[in-house]
Amino acid sequence: MIDDTMMEAELKMAAAVDHTRSEFGKIRTGRANPGLITDLPVDYYGAPTPLQQLAGVSVPEARMLLVSPYDQTALKAIERAISRSDLGLNPSNDGKVIRVVFPDLTEERRREFVRMARERAEEGRVSIRNVRRSAKSELGHLRDASDITEDDERRADKALQDLTDTYVGQVDSLLSHKEKELLEV
Repeated sequence: MIDDTMMEAELKMAAAVDHTRSEFGKIRTGRANPGLITDLPVDYYGAPTPLQQLAGVSVPEARMLLVSPYDQTALKAIERAISRSDLGLNPSNDGKVIRVVFPDLTEERRREFVRMARERAEEGRVSIRNVRRSAKSELGHLRDASDITEDDERRADKALQDLTDTYVGQVDSLLSHKEKELLEV
């Protein structure tokens, strides 16, 4: 039973790290990354639809995204959604595709993105600690039901803390890599 609890906690912690990694991918650096805009909601016939369902996104150059709508009538709506996003991008279209050129980041904007990355990292750490708290509670219930001994619970708590430290370390590593990437000129 302890193994099941530990395995479930490890899977949830790994999922929290993966989610944090995907959130970091949405924070823009000086390079073009399709992940920045693929989840943007586009008002398509009155329904908010993710951009990835309406268009293909490619990277023809290091600082440019090319958005090719599957339905040409959605061109204006996609362009409007990109310009209204908080990414600070100005799309331009030629009637068939939308080109999104990434301007150079100012020092102030870089610092803002670093702050945003730190917030996402803290959300990831909190998520991992919530998984630990939940697993620890479950171990307490097992002890109260006399399914495990107090010694088993203490050993499991230590293993759970080691697991938590490992995954929090992964989030911290992702954060330091993202900060270095953001501050690189």
